[in-house]
Amino acid sequence: MFSVITLKFCVASLCRRGWSIMEDSKSLEPSQSWIPLLSNTESQVHGVITCDKQMMQSETCSMPATLILTTLVAVFGSYVFGSAVGYSSPAQSGIMDELTLEVADYSFFGSILTIGAIIGAFVSGRIADCVGRRVAMGFAEVFCILGWLAIAFSNVAWWLYIGRLLVGCGMGLLSYVVPVYVAEVTPKNLRGGFTTVHQLMICCGVSLTYLIGAFLNWRILALIGIIPCSAQVLSLPFIPESPRWLAKVGHLAGSENSLQCLRGENANVSQEATEIRDYTEALQQHSEASIIGLFQLQYLKSLTVGVGLMILQQFGGVNGIVFYAGSIFISAGFSASIGTIAIVAVQIPMTILGVLLMDKSGRRPLLLVSALGTCFGCLLVALSFLLLDLHKWKDLSPILALAGVLVYTGSFSLGMGGIPWVIMSEIFPINVKGSAGSLLTLVSWLCSWIVSYAFNFLMSWTSTGTFFIFCGICGFTVVFVAKLVPETKGRTLEEIQASLNPFSTKT
Repeated sequence: MFSVITLKFCVASLCRRGWSIMEDSKSLEPSQSWIPLLSNTESQVHGVITCDKQMMQSETCSMPATLILTTLVAVFGSYVFGSAVGYSSPAQSGIMDELTLEVADYSFFGSILTIGAIIGAFVSGRIADCVGRRVAMGFAEVFCILGWLAIAFSNVAWWLYIGRLLVGCGMGLLSYVVPVYVAEVTPKNLRGGFTTVHQLMICCGVSLTYLIGAFLNWRILALIGIIPCSAQVLSLPFIPESPRWLAKVGHLAGSENSLQCLRGENANVSQEATEIRDYTEALQQHSEASIIGLFQLQYLKSLTVGVGLMILQQFGGVNGIVFYAGSIFISAGFSASIGTIAIVAVQIPMTILGVLLMDKSGRRPLLLVSALGTCFGCLLVALSFLLLDLHKWKDLSPILALAGVLVYTGSFSLGMGGIPWVIMSEIFPINVKGSAGSLLTLVSWLCSWIVSYAFNFLMSWTSTGTFFIFCGICGFTVVFVAKLVPETKGRTLEEIQASLNPFSTKT
């Protein structure tokens, strides 16, 4: 319920800004409505409306309920993602006590999630391209449901590991297909904000799992994780498939019908449908690239930007901080429970702010501010541990640690958490999007596993040095964004991809 209210708040804020989804429309031709079921049932709906272009630009047009519903159903998968990430922290003491696990055993339980995500990421693009975006999301949720059941009813460590691995496989698939699907169904002037709802729902999943886990048994918490999975599976048949995927597989009529459903029955979608069709047909001259085939000159810039952002996002230390926030506060001499609640209080508002600013300020400015903030946050935490090591100003050290973690998580939620996934969904042509998405998601989860597995070892080696390393990586992220990352705000996917990959559509 909280997730639904949050999404409606963001959508309402976008509407108040007057962002019309029927921009540049002049008239509506008779078109077909699309019945959002798994079948390709079509029905003819006639109607003509005439609008002056200037009037359309000045007036606020209503947003189709189908677009809102479609986004909401898709980001249920993002909530599942967040709840899986947030589960290990509140469940730690209960699982270790009841199943008599050692610290090493539980560290393996926590990190095996990312191993499963790597497996899911490796096949995510291929599955989404072969069976469609909706079926891929449903397939991922089946893995998650089985995984949560295995965790909830496990009596030995091995069942815990299997369940966590299955949830990770579902996460890896969802982490690719959800932002790609949302980017492909939303209009260009709303795409950034709507795609960033993916990160908002991850944040909500993590935060609410933290809060609920403080009061409930770990088995019940695992069973609660099944609820959003089931909600998405039951809702998927009632939303349209991606019009760009339908065009890619040759269902041009279905693509236009899906687009009409998403834009509203009174919207003129002929120009957008033609652009999608022409660009897709131009790409049909090229065979679909494998992951190895991505390393060609025409995809070099897109690949550099995408892979670079994924590596820097993870090596900035986010998973180490999120997975082990409690232990960081304890090490710095601060209350873990108060610190965790403070993180929740900061994350959600900052993520909402990022959603609202995405299509107003643009991607690059938010990324730059976010990276600077994470750099400063890591610096504060590093100084906190440095003061502890030097046995100076011990009363100041816990305050610096809390401030640093809050600045880091707030800044990360503002931009670095969601924007790399937004850009990943925008910069690759449809003929390589599956392979590119698999590669980038694989890179992200591999880096995530490295950080989450190595974090405790790094902290035992030197807490101060660990956060100075993260600080340096976040600082380098600022330079990388300033020099290489393009601005994609207000441009169609086809325009973005043609500008970054100028050779990919040449005959």
